[in-house]
Amino acid sequence: MTAEWVGVATGVDGRHECGRLTPMSFSLPAEPARARNLAGVVPQLLRALDGTSDWFAPARSAIVFVVDGLGATNLGARSGHARFLAQAMAKRDVARTVFPSTTASALTSLLTGREVGQHGIVGYRARIPGTDDVVNQLRGWDTDGLPRSWQRATPLTTGERQFFAVTKPEYSGTGFTAATLEGAQFHGHESLADRVAAAADLAARHPGSLTYLYAPELDGLGHRFGWESDRWTAGLEALDDAARRMAGGLHRGTGVVVTADHGMVDVPRHRHVLLHDDDPLVDGVRLIGGEPRMLHLYAEEGAAAAVAERWREAEGAQAWVLERDEAIDAGLFGEVDDDVRGRIGDVLVAARAAVAYYDDRIADKAPQKMVGQHGSLSHEERTVPLIRLGAFA
Repeated sequence: MTAEWVGVATGVDGRHECGRLTPMSFSLPAEPARARNLAGVVPQLLRALDGTSDWFAPARSAIVFVVDGLGATNLGARSGHARFLAQAMAKRDVARTVFPSTTASALTSLLTGREVGQHGIVGYRARIPGTDDVVNQLRGWDTDGLPRSWQRATPLTTGERQFFAVTKPEYSGTGFTAATLEGAQFHGHESLADRVAAAADLAARHPGSLTYLYAPELDGLGHRFGWESDRWTAGLEALDDAARRMAGGLHRGTGVVVTADHGMVDVPRHRHVLLHDDDPLVDGVRLIGGEPRMLHLYAEEGAAAAVAERWREAEGAQAWVLERDEAIDAGLFGEVDDDVRGRIGDVLVAARAAVAYYDDRIADKAPQKMVGQHGSLSHEERTVPLIRLGAFA
């Protein structure tokens, strides 16, 4: 893809050479050569149960173990604290999650097998086209009145195969669960150990079944303390132990894939970019959606180009700034259906340095306490494990 600006190459450590952009072409991050698409994981697991998968060996039953927030880079950096998973992970065992690299978008792609531009969950918060309502796409089903039809793809859980969902009890009956796990038999267990044991038992007792096993604990620790914290490391050790125990007790013929919805980047408080009423960056911006590392900016009528230019000038050294059509043409959302286009911001701001963007005009400052964050295009946020255990090893 080409556009009328170029950003200085930076990493999430925030180092860069200058703060201005020059009128040249630019490149988005390259896709890792060996990475699979996260949206392909469950379709390939279903094929593995038929013995026809291109990715996985044939299996009697299968478990997809989703560890929220466990990026491949995060795991690699703390491999000494997750020796079982690290040793089980070959170089090929990675997947590329969706953009935006956020839970609502990624889990929907995982469970429908469709790209973001087709299922329509385009980030954490998005505008309902034709309105000034910016809704939470993870919890908005229950708080903002989102209809089931807002998620536009048919979940793979509605197929003929027996499908189980093993997760925390609090997710039972939520709108997001209904939108992504329709038809699955729900099993709620509070502790990770109980969830892992239940998933292995269901797989053993139900040949031909697929079980979705979800662990949100590591993501919560990362948001609160940062993935580089001792608390996160302790959570990783507990996860590794649970995975090791599960693998040791699997029924012969059960295949397990350990993956994640996104990775994580730590953003210290002094790296926050706060937006105020007198900030030129909010001129022409009617609404702000997305999340701190990937903003959807919804512009006033006719103002999108000017908004994009101001953001490129001010933040282009530490963020990718694209207008909607540029992002769609680059394939960031996959194929985008017409009904989804209006949900995407007129301008997208995706952090590439270790920064996070907050609308400081909002009274609730609690989100600014987050340390670990995600949502953008960086390798750290978008590359996740695809570790094969049991019959898939």
